[in-house]
Amino acid sequence: MPDHLHCIWKLPENDVDFSTRWSSIKAVFSREYLKRGGADGIKTQSQNKHREAAIWQRRFWEHLIKDENDLDRHIKYIHYNPVKHGLVSDVEDWPWSTYHKYKQQIVCNFADVAVAGEFDRVEIFGE
Repeated sequence: MPDHLHCIWKLPENDVDFSTRWSSIKAVFSREYLKRGGADGIKTQSQNKHREAAIWQRRFWEHLIKDENDLDRHIKYIHYNPVKHGLVSDVEDWPWSTYHKYKQQIVCNFADVAVAGEFDRVEIFGE
């Protein structure tokens, strides 16, 4: 996605340290992005004070997967997200999606899910 990303992680048992991981991902990406000529956004006073790039939003949304059903819903949501945001008309058209690898393992019918309104019930996923 051009302005955000989604991921599903399996962390070590009893480890819920999402913050450190996101901080590391954002720091490494931001350094490389800016070094290669990427544009920094308009910085707030706080971003200047903390020497932060204006590339990422500060917050993130985390959710502990409850069961296989919940995992399946989240995977489908992530795969459908480029369609939801109007970037492509079909899940298969988003070249950076893990859907291409996923579809080789599991058959999903996103059209039926979307028509059934499945994604209307999961709008809280960080947007």
